[in-house]
Amino acid sequence: MSVPTTDPVGRARDAAARESWAEAYQLLHAHDRHPSRGLTADDLSVLADAAWWSGHVDESVTARLRAHAAYLAADDHRGAGLASWWLYYEYAGLGRPAAAAGWLHRARHHLEDLPDCPEQCFLEMTAAEEASARGDHGTALAATRRMTALALACGSPDLLALSRQAGSRALLAAGRRTEGLALLDDAMCAVSAGELSGMVTGRLYCLALTRCMETADFARAVEWTNAAMEWCAPPWTGRPPDKDPTATATATATATATATMITTSEESAAGTAPLPMTVPSGENPFRGVCRAHRVEVLDLLGAWALAEAEARQACREVPVDCLESAAAAYYAAGDVQRRQGRLEAAAVSYGHAHELGRIPQPGLALLRLAQGRTAAAVAGVDLALACRSDPDHDVLGRARLLAARTEVALAVRDLPGSARAAADLDALAGAADGDVPLLRALADTALGSVALAEKRPGALLPLRRALAGWLELRVPYEAARVRMLLAAVCRDAGDEEAARLELGTARAVFERLGAVPDARRAAALVGGRSRRRLPGGLTAREAEVLRLVASGGTDKDIARALVIGEHTVTRHLNHVFAKLGVGSRASATAYAYAHGLV
Repeated sequence: MSVPTTDPVGRARDAAARESWAEAYQLLHAHDRHPSRGLTADDLSVLADAAWWSGHVDESVTARLRAHAAYLAADDHRGAGLASWWLYYEYAGLGRPAAAAGWLHRARHHLEDLPDCPEQCFLEMTAAEEASARGDHGTALAATRRMTALALACGSPDLLALSRQAGSRALLAAGRRTEGLALLDDAMCAVSAGELSGMVTGRLYCLALTRCMETADFARAVEWTNAAMEWCAPPWTGRPPDKDPTATATATATATATATMITTSEESAAGTAPLPMTVPSGENPFRGVCRAHRVEVLDLLGAWALAEAEARQACREVPVDCLESAAAAYYAAGDVQRRQGRLEAAAVSYGHAHELGRIPQPGLALLRLAQGRTAAAVAGVDLALACRSDPDHDVLGRARLLAARTEVALAVRDLPGSARAAADLDALAGAADGDVPLLRALADTALGSVALAEKRPGALLPLRRALAGWLELRVPYEAARVRMLLAAVCRDAGDEEAARLELGTARAVFERLGAVPDARRAAALVGGRSRRRLPGGLTAREAEVLRLVASGGTDKDIARALVIGEHTVTRHLNHVFAKLGVGSRASATAYAYAHGLV
């Protein structure tokens, strides 16, 4: 047991050992304000850590700079080298690449010529990351092996777990998915067992969630997202914030205490949203980052209202050195808003994601398609695909772009282009090391939609596989979209009953999710061919337009639902009014109800 002390520095060291960072920061910050009281290099390093955990990123950098100078004055190259590496890491997070590169060079200068020591693990980890980024997988794997050897020699659980994660990243980048995920699971065992420090625990959670989504491993993403949010919860609850009423009050206090935060999409529609600031003292700085990952998982699972709320909260909690997480949260919110038909709010969210450094594709292209701006949709998704030519970096990101390219090409009647995109997506899913259900479901959906558009008999099998895949993954929106395609296949085959069952199920899912445009389209199609002869001499498309009018849709709503231009809607309505002998939407609606069209 530690002996209680009245020395504030000693108490701060004890608090840091317990990872009570807010307490350590307050003690060291107060002590350091007196010029007559000096802090050692080690104490300055503790102050830097405590400042970072407490949300004072600038003070963390300042304390780290002083620690480096103190180590250098004492001719302690190991200490100076580690301080230099942390300065590289912090400057990189703050978006200052030149300063980061300079401090990485200094770290190498301090450490490379020393005998083997634990601090060199960080150099090897960085070397592996750099080699993977330039596609030199052999060099990256060699660096991770050296890191593992150093970690084993010094017996540090933190460094060993980091080396496992670095090895996992290098293997995944080299296309060795099965080996990479196995090594990631190894590293995460130490995390889930509580064997690691808070800094390494948070870093590994963030990296694991990123790797899982990039490799389209949705099951792992769900598991580790839940675990990460539980770890990020306030220590007095031990439960994920969304399950604990105390967390709601904490979140409210967080939002109030921070002076300048990112505003919501609706609130900032008229201007530019400010960047997020640091989290309040005493909060877990990893919480916003982990919550941003959770938003994407909730989106896929169909918990859209919660996903959008979590996205807003994530932007309030993300530290200033993790803006890419805020960008991801904005992008996910934009996807939710787009599918719900809230197109203006979606445009604002995508705009904020772009401001924070993320290319908002393919969501923005699909938004332009919903707005009838097909040329912009094609150009946007094609440019994004050209920028992401290496599928090893982000397999799921490229797969989603190819799926969107298929959808956009079909909308503009570019059947050869849709076929090429679907074939590329199929090849991407087939090239994955091991079974990847999310990629397979995306590919089967694209293949089936192209076969349906081409009037080929091979649409049913891939669509059935796609539906089974989405249902197994518990991704309701995509499953409902596949049901819409299956309904078209069934109708073409003359099985009206099966078509109506698929459409009815899809409509119920869309309505539950709040996917208004899709729900209206499903409702219009339910009775699309229920009668051999439509009343009033209406065509099938005119009947669809009339049903949507009767459901309260505006011309813009109808255009979105049927993926046609507003002028085309106006032309159809003029024909409907003329054929039915009515002069208003209200009269047309009454006719639709009277003749069983609704």
